[in-house]
Amino acid sequence: MSGDIDDKPQPLIEHLIELRRRLLWAVGAFFVAFLVCFYFAKQLFNLLVLPFKWAVEWAGLTHRNVELIYTAPQEFFFTQIKVAMFGAFVIAFPVIAQQVYKFVAPGLYKNERAAFLPFLIASPILFLIGAALVYFFFTPMVMWFFLAMEQGGGEGQVSIQLLPKVSEYLSLIMSLIFAFGLVFQLPVISSLLVRAGFITSQTLKEKRKYAIVISFVVAAVLTPPDPVSQIGLALPAILLYEISIYTARLIERQRASVSNAQDAENEVAATQGEAD
Repeated sequence: MSGDIDDKPQPLIEHLIELRRRLLWAVGAFFVAFLVCFYFAKQLFNLLVLPFKWAVEWAGLTHRNVELIYTAPQEFFFTQIKVAMFGAFVIAFPVIAQQVYKFVAPGLYKNERAAFLPFLIASPILFLIGAALVYFFFTPMVMWFFLAMEQGGGEGQVSIQLLPKVSEYLSLIMSLIFAFGLVFQLPVISSLLVRAGFITSQTLKEKRKYAIVISFVVAAVLTPPDPVSQIGLALPAILLYEISIYTARLIERQRASVSNAQDAENEVAATQGEAD
């Protein structure tokens, strides 16, 4: 079994040196990406405001300008820092994930590396899919829901308009992106647990009713207190849970076929040994 490992055992000090090297690369990539994103922070924030503009168009309010405000002198500055950190994490994530893999890989067998690498690729892709769903659909829909509460004014009514703060709008869209991004990791997490032998497809199937309840509870915690975003997060979570069950079945079938092939090879080897 030891022949399956490419790297020789290393003392603790060498592991710590390797960990420091990987951390320096990861932190360096994040820092460089942060500087670039902070330089373009206003442009990035304007990009994040586009869903709000689309919501204004959906609400039929094209005659008014899209305005956001800040009420503290330092508020927009710290908002730009948050935007830069958010963009830096997205840009630097491939480098960070690569450094994590390079640190963990020497301690894995070849078959474990082959199993781990697809999940390392699938995880950021699924996160980006969730983020795109938020950006192009759910954020405009949520903002349209809030814009529908405006009051135009007139006889016996006061004019009430939505003027969101830059920090609150950024918190809204970032919380939605992270919530959907994490929920879209469900197939990856469940597949890893199945491969590790902690759960089975039958277990996931039996716990489906609890998963539905938990999906709505988590959606209520992670999203703003409006039914649109809560239902919008819970329904994809339930769909992804069903995908997780299907993925778990595929993994179990693949494992069973490999096990059967190994048993057949062992039987052939035993038969040949008896014949000799």
